[in-house]
This record gives sequence, structure tokens and C-alpha cells, in this order.
Amino acid sequence: MADRGKAGERGAALLTVLLLVAVMAVVASTALERLALATRMTGNGGAIDQARAFADAGTEIARLRIGDLVAANPGKTTLAGNWMGTPQAIPMPGGTAIARVTDGGNCFNLNSVVAGENEANLKVRPVGVSQFQALLQALGIDARQAQVAAASLADWIDTDSVPQPGGAEDETYARAPRPYRTSNRFMVDASELRAVNGVTPAIYDVVRPWVCALPTADLSPININTLLPDQAPLFAMMLQGQLSVAQARQLLAQRPAEGYGSTVQFWAPLASQGISPLEEVGQQVKLTTGFFRVDVSVNVGGTEVVEWALIDARQSPAKLIRRSGSSGA
Repeated sequence: MADRGKAGERGAALLTVLLLVAVMAVVASTALERLALATRMTGNGGAIDQARAFADAGTEIARLRIGDLVAANPGKTTLAGNWMGTPQAIPMPGGTAIARVTDGGNCFNLNSVVAGENEANLKVRPVGVSQFQALLQALGIDARQAQVAAASLADWIDTDSVPQPGGAEDETYARAPRPYRTSNRFMVDASELRAVNGVTPAIYDVVRPWVCALPTADLSPININTLLPDQAPLFAMMLQGQLSVAQARQLLAQRPAEGYGSTVQFWAPLASQGISPLEEVGQQVKLTTGFFRVDVSVNVGGTEVVEWALIDARQSPAKLIRRSGSSGA
């Protein structure tokens, strides 16, 4: 009996040891897995940081090149040199970087629906509101929907609490499932347009490629020396009812290869047809580009970083004023 008892004790001890070994194996396996995950995360984090540094470097190189472009011909920015949207490879150690520069002012400036540089006192600018409505209609949006979206955009940015006809102030947004308020300030990014009353997801998808949020309330600074025929709606919106999108496209396609030397030269063919802009709109048309957009994509060891930046070239040296980006592996 004693031998049987001792054998049972030895069996129990062995079972205990085996259980301990199994537990230790599980713990060790979990620890190794976590260590491997931490190592991968550290590696990915390092690759992302490196890719972001390369993207920043690419943006800086583009900023310097933009400065050279503007300095080469201060009175006129044209498409000469094939700089618009052309992919530019930038040598990077251990990876690749591609930069594209486009005219960052050839878009509808969402902040132009108000007037005033002081954000404490922003008033509705009717011509800016009507231009946004005209752009929406040129893009196929119903006139009533376009009117509501344009009026609501102005109410979103202006500093008063009185809604325009068809517009919306705080009381409208307070009735939303998740109540919120108007911003009463300049938009910083065009994506903010999604929060505006009357701007449905469908409308936003249509208008997003055509709008921007420049850090000024100036009317959209359209450079007729770089505006492409495919961007004709941006020109047609300035001459609401006087010029169709098709006519605007034809006019842009007939632009001299060297660009226009003066706005008088540009407006002359239209004046002969009895088409003339409002004084404010006439000054809106530019021969130079003040804002440039830079898109940079970097790939380092399978880790990709995509970044865009807004460069202000209205004064020398050109300066970076806004940047945004994303990353992935």
C-alpha cells in the first residue's frame, strides 16, 4: 500500500510538473509573439517616420522649385515647362518619392462666400455665394439644392446668427441627431463642407474636386494662363448666365501658347460679344498663380506615405502654409 501511495504521489508530482511546463510554454510563446509584434511595430514605426521625413523633404524641394518658377517670370505664370501635374521623381535612399505640383488657386475658394480678413467680423459676400451656386449648377446640381447649399455655406462661415433665405444657422444644426453649431470662422480644409446644411454626400462627391479652402476671403484667384479647358466650370461660374461651360471650354482651348500678357487681352474676345464681368469679377481673374498645391507620395520598404501641402507664393520666398497626409503599410 505504501508503494502504491508513493507511486500516486510521484504521478501527481509529474502531472504538476507537466502542467507547469505547459503553462510556461504558453507564457513563453505569448511573450515571444508579443516581442515579435513589438519588433514589427517598431520597424513599421521607424519606416513610417523615415517615409514622412522623405515626404517633408520632397515638399521642401517642391517649394524651392516653385520659388524658382515664380521668380523666372514674376508677371505671368503659364504652363511653360510642363510643370503642371507632371510626376517628378525625387531620389531618396532606400525608397522612391514622386511629387506633383498643380495650381492651388484654380478652384472655388469656399471662404470667398464672406468678406473680411478679421474672423471676428465676417459678412456674407453675395457675389461669392452666387458663384458657388453657379458652380454647383454647372456641375449638374439642381438649382434649388445649389441655392440652399450656397446660402448655408455663407451662414456657416459668417459671424452673425441670422440665416439667409434658404440658409441655416445654429437652430438648424441643433435639430440634427447629433447637434452641433456653425463654425463662424474660415474653413481650414475643404472636407469641412460635409458639415454644411444642404451638402449631401452626393453633392460633396461631385463638388470636392472643384473646391478648396484658401487662407483668405478673396474671390477665387483664377489664373487664366493655367486654367485647363477641363476646368471650364470654374470660369463659367464667374459669368453666370453670360457664358456656358462649353463656351468657356472653347475660350480656354484657344489660349495663346505663351499665355495672356494682360487681362485686357483676355477679356477682349468676350467684350466683342457684349460679355463683360462685374468689376469685382474682372479683378478676380489673374495672370499669375499665388497658391500652389504639392502632392507627394513616398514608398520606403513597402511603407507608403501620401502628403499634400499648400504653398503660398504671393511673396518671396514661397512658404508652406498647410500640410496634411496619411500613411500605410
